[in-house]
Amino acid sequence: MPRIAVVQPALALGEVERNLTRIDELIRDAHREHHADVIVVPEACTSPNVYARVIRDAPRPVDGQPYQLLTRLSRELGCVLAGGFLAKRGRHAYGTFVLAEPGGAVHLHDKDIPTAWEQNFYRGGDDEGLAACEALGATVGLMSGWEWARNRTAARVRAGGAQLVIGGMCWPSMPLNWPGPLRVWAEREHAIWRRQARELPGQVARITGVPVAHASHVGPVEGQTPLGPGIPWRTQMIGESQVCDRDGTVLARLSLEDGEGHVAADVELGPAQPLDPVGERYWIPRMTLTTHAAWHGMNAQGALAYRARHARRGFSWQSLPDSDLPDEIAAQPVAVAAR
Repeated sequence: MPRIAVVQPALALGEVERNLTRIDELIRDAHREHHADVIVVPEACTSPNVYARVIRDAPRPVDGQPYQLLTRLSRELGCVLAGGFLAKRGRHAYGTFVLAEPGGAVHLHDKDIPTAWEQNFYRGGDDEGLAACEALGATVGLMSGWEWARNRTAARVRAGGAQLVIGGMCWPSMPLNWPGPLRVWAEREHAIWRRQARELPGQVARITGVPVAHASHVGPVEGQTPLGPGIPWRTQMIGESQVCDRDGTVLARLSLEDGEGHVAADVELGPAQPLDPVGERYWIPRMTLTTHAAWHGMNAQGALAYRARHARRGFSWQSLPDSDLPDEIAAQPVAVAAR
């Protein structure tokens, strides 16, 4: 029964190097406290994904500092490490999630659909997000962001024979600084999103029939309002890092109120035993009209903005070399110095 720890960080918007230092500290602290076989940090562990100009500069080379941190610590600590960051792969940026094994094997998954305003900063991938993890002796399904919330992701994981689901979340809430009726509306949506975030890992576990490890961002964050120049979007990353058993039982949890930290639990791996069917609708939760409107409107606007900026080479990361990595990297022997 592997022990899985999930890390819930409170990171600074756009401060990639500072955030990586904090992620390093939290991973090491989680390893000391829990002696975990697997440690999971969220997607976007280089910077929270909110609508802000600084996110244009957040992508790093796919084999750069964030990747090197995860793979190096996996070897050093002797455990599986998983986490995501905005990565330049070839000529484009993606929301890449990495599963690193202590023997050197690495598995990469690009989020299939950037969520709403994220479309401004990167594009979607098309891999299956399934990793044959030798260290665990199991097939692992990888989920990033609102992939967790879509029935088609759960269907993909079930069809691929996953025995464990691992992934990260970056779920910012509605603006909590707007006045009057807008504040009432935002607080209502905030309460709904908090409930959905709390329930979602267990729902995914019941649909896929396997344990899940879900690491999420937490804490206050201030971005800008899409299509609202000069209007701040002060809100919270809503947390809900969890480890759940295959029947949806929450074994370990960190809420918004718990803040930054890490928790761990032991899970049993084996053949999937789904308890709930894959739903026929697009989303697993019943999303509100506000969510549907934001999803469709911001997806369309953001995708157009990304293509236009990319065409005129308006991203700083476009000056970096067009390097890439395969989705599956075999274990590499560690060089031993001659005596």
